[in-house]
This record gives sequence, C-alpha cells and structure tokens, in this order.
Amino acid sequence: MSLWLPRVYCPLAFLFLMLVPAASRAQDPTIDRLLSKLPPPEKLVKPSIDQARQGSDPALRDPIVAQIIAALRAKNGTRATDLSRQFTQRHPRSAGAFCIRGAVALGLRQYADAAGAFRSAKRLQPNLSYSHFGSAQVEGAQGHFAAAFPHLRQFVRLEPRNMVGWFALSDCAQRLGRKGEAVEYAKRATAVNPAAAIAWLQLARAEKAAGNAGGSLRAIEHAAELSPDSAPLLATVGFAYINLNRIPEAIPPLTRAAKIQPNEFLVQAQLGFSLLSTGQTAAAIPRLQKATGIAPNYGPAWEHLGLAYQKSGRHGDALKAFERATRLMPTHRTAWQHLAEEYRVSGRAADANKAAARARSLPGESAQTGRRKA
Repeated sequence: MSLWLPRVYCPLAFLFLMLVPAASRAQDPTIDRLLSKLPPPEKLVKPSIDQARQGSDPALRDPIVAQIIAALRAKNGTRATDLSRQFTQRHPRSAGAFCIRGAVALGLRQYADAAGAFRSAKRLQPNLSYSHFGSAQVEGAQGHFAAAFPHLRQFVRLEPRNMVGWFALSDCAQRLGRKGEAVEYAKRATAVNPAAAIAWLQLARAEKAAGNAGGSLRAIEHAAELSPDSAPLLATVGFAYINLNRIPEAIPPLTRAAKIQPNEFLVQAQLGFSLLSTGQTAAAIPRLQKATGIAPNYGPAWEHLGLAYQKSGRHGDALKAFERATRLMPTHRTAWQHLAEEYRVSGRAADANKAAARARSLPGESAQTGRRKA
C-alpha cells in the first residue's frame, strides 16, 4: 500500500474512526460504510513519474522518457522497467534519470530497485527534493515509518512551502506515536495551504490523537467549510459534536448532510437521535423511520425509534420497535429495559418480568454507551 501516493486515503479513514468512541465502533461496523463514501481527496501528489520529470535536467528531454510513460499507460510494467534501466545506463550522471527509474520501480512495488535508484539520485544531487520524498515513499509503502521520517524531514527542509511534505510528515509522526510533532507538522500544512481541506483533516486527526477534542473539532469544522457540499465531512462534524455531548450543535450539519445524501442511513439515524435528545420528537420520528427503512438490521435506530414512539404515546409501535431492537441487539441492556416498560403498559406482566430479568442479567453500561447513539 502506498502511504502518500497517489491519493491519501488512510488519514480520512483514521479520522472517522477516531471521532467515534471505541465502544460505538465495536457495536457499529456500519460506520465503515459511510467512511467508504468519502469523496476521494485531491491528488496531493501527481503520479510519481510526472513528479520525477519536473526539473531542468537535460536528460529528462530524452525521448525514452515518453516511451516509459507510454509503457506505463499500457500497463506494461516489464517494458517500463527495462526502459527505465536503459535510461540510467544512458545517463549515469543524471539524478533526474534515477528519479524516473525510482518512480517506475516504486509504482511496480519493486522496492529494492526503487530505494537504490533514489539513493543514486541523492548522491548525484543531494538537494534534489523529489529524491528524498521518493525515498520516504519507498519506506512508507512498506510500513517502515521510522525509516521514512528522516527523508520527509529533509524534504520539508528543501521545500518548506510544500504542503504535501508537512502533511506526510505529520501522518508519519503520528504513526510513530510522536503526537505533539504530528500536531505541529499538521499546523504547518494548514499554514502553507489553508485552502486544502485534507490538511485540516490531518490536523483534526492529530489533535484528536493528542487528546485535544476541541482542537480536533475546530479543524474538522474548517475542513467542512472548505467543502460545504461534502456530506461525509458534514456528518463527521455532527458526529464530533455528539461525542462531545454538544448535541444541539450536531443538528445543523447533520441536517445538511441528510439533504445532500438522503439515503445514508447512519446520517439519518444520528440526526434522529440528535432531534430526539433535544426534545424534537415529532421531527425525530421520520428520520429514524427512514434509517430503519434503509437499514432494517441496524438495531440502535430501532431502539431510538421505539423511544420516540413511546414519548409520542404510540405504545403499540414502541413495543414493536423495542422487540426488533432486542432481537438485533440481544446483549444491549437498555433495549430490554425499554421493552419491559412497554410490556407493562400493554398489560403483559409476564413478558415484562421476563424482559426485566433479561436486562438485569446483562452487564451495566457507562453513561456514554448507555445512552447509545444511533
């Protein structure tokens, strides 16, 4: 897996997962489905071959470069490899030629050849920034983040105004557990290019890992402002507010997200939960109904729909919803407690006692998970 090339998907995924509490993640793998709908981030780095071609090296004007590109476009990796090796044989003193060879090898996951080519480029031209970034990519692609780190440091030294370098350095630092540095590098990325939503997403992720939930939320809000039509980003803002127990503030972004992506059940469920939690029961019911209609096996939405029906005096509907919730979540204590309440209301004392006994047999829940977000 390429860490930073050609698209940076990993940080977005980690951002979503870190904004959702661990208990909720365990109970709700469907969050990954919303994650998969994130729009591909901007291409922070062009395909390696294009990056390697940039520069004033006369060797880069050799017609063989066009042949290498044609071979890659034709998905003929063997020919591209042979041509790139011929290229460095023809231009043994060209750092750009070795960068081309390294880029080809990296794209084909020939890591040893790629590493050697980038080392040769650095020996020939120590201040050629792309050779350092290429070396970092080779290490990052193999999960060798400690080895990638010094190459990225050298890259940002040579190109301090390149947002991609600071972004990648922050991501690498976080993978190494260097949380404070990850935050600082992400801040540098946002300072270099404040219009790059992906930089703010990385800052949000780094702040969250460092334990600064408020800073994380501010960063994700900024990213959403830069991408006002991104339902996943708006939803993430809403989820963050819910996790900070600022539920009224979750409603506007979730409402906007639901308007953009009306068939995303998790957005509808979270919006319904938020409306219900703020006393807007009538508005919550259609949202929760839609969530259960889209995802009929999603238990939390059924439980909250049951609560909404209960508050509206629709006890028959509430009972059915709670029965469905307990079938889908047989180990969730509060669902059984709610079901016991509705059995009593309907005069089914024996069933109420059984449901209550089942609830007592289950472990208690913390205030966080006990309220169970939809």
